[in-house]
Amino acid sequence: MGNCHTVGPNEALVVSGGCCGSDQKTYVVGGWAWAWWLISDIQRITLEIMTLQPKCEDVETAEGVAITVTGVAQVKVMTENELLGYACEQFLGKSVVEIKSVILQTLEGHLRAILGTLTVEQIYQDRDKFATLVREVASPDVGRMGIEILSFTIKDVYDKVDYLSSLGKTQTAAVQRDADIGVAEAERDAGIREAECKREMMDVKFLADTKMADSKRELEMQKASFNQEVNTKKAEAQLAYELQAAKEQQKIRLEEIEIEVVQRKKQITIEEKEIDRTEKELVATVKRPAEAEAYKMQQLAEGRKIKTVLTAQAEADKIRLIGEAEASSIEAVGKAEAEKMRLKAEAYQQYGEAAKTALVLEALPLIASKVAAPLSKTSEIVILSGDGSRVTGEVNRLLAELPVSVNALTGVDLTKIPLLQKMMSPQCQTAI
Repeated sequence: MGNCHTVGPNEALVVSGGCCGSDQKTYVVGGWAWAWWLISDIQRITLEIMTLQPKCEDVETAEGVAITVTGVAQVKVMTENELLGYACEQFLGKSVVEIKSVILQTLEGHLRAILGTLTVEQIYQDRDKFATLVREVASPDVGRMGIEILSFTIKDVYDKVDYLSSLGKTQTAAVQRDADIGVAEAERDAGIREAECKREMMDVKFLADTKMADSKRELEMQKASFNQEVNTKKAEAQLAYELQAAKEQQKIRLEEIEIEVVQRKKQITIEEKEIDRTEKELVATVKRPAEAEAYKMQQLAEGRKIKTVLTAQAEADKIRLIGEAEASSIEAVGKAEAEKMRLKAEAYQQYGEAAKTALVLEALPLIASKVAAPLSKTSEIVILSGDGSRVTGEVNRLLAELPVSVNALTGVDLTKIPLLQKMMSPQCQTAI
């Protein structure tokens, strides 16, 4: 939707943008225009006459005389579409004061430039020509801004060194008169133009108000018709939207159910694979090691059993063989000893006492050598005794202990041999 905007003849309405996103600008002078809400941009620019008073102080002329010149200019924005577009580009959105400032600076610049090319007499004596020259030079520049110079007159020319006073009182009076006439004419022209503009503005405003009333009535009728159609379409659209939303919601629910079914199937598959994996893991980590350990223990037990049996058998064979060997050895030794004893007994019986004596005598040198072996390393034996019977007693004691030593060494008891019994008798010892 939008609003209807009206404008008088002293303003231009600039409508930017449209319902289709267009950036084309529409210019309306003394009329009305339709603008869409939030889409169209509405701006205004004044078409009223703007009075400027350019002033150049202490500007040197062609002869180097510093003078001050003031003027009066009547300017306004031109209403042709192309030129109005130029003005909008330059001044749209600016205030009247800002527009006057820009145009004033332009006029003062041209006025200063022209003053530098003329003499004081040319400026003073022919102000109209000077004003026309300024207007002709400045018009192209301000025209490119969409501004029209309606009039330009020189208001005052003076200096601070009394150069103009020296030109004569009459000339001064004539210059002053011309200046006053120029100002009066300018103000008269401005008043006439302003009155004409106001009259035109009122005519256009009355016509615009009439057209606006007709347009407003038609607008209200169209709005009522549009509202009815819009409400109908809104109701149909709302019902269609709810129906479509229900259908879409049903589709979404079906898709969610299918997704849940697929997810459940995937979950079951994953659980089955996890069960298989767990079973294989248990077989690999528990059952197989347990079976291997049981088999190992069984084999170790069988090995220990066989080892124990074989060890026991070997030990029994060893004990048996040792026992048999010892028995055979003992039997052989016993037989040898018995045979030896038997042979000795037979020899002793055969030879009698003489033979036994001979055997003892044969053994005595050997016995004596064994007994005397420790004494062979002795250089001499000294028996210390102050008593002669003491030595004899020692010798008798040695002889008395001799049979015991022989019996210990040979197993022969010398005390049982008759010959030695006689030798060991007390009479023989006394004789010794």
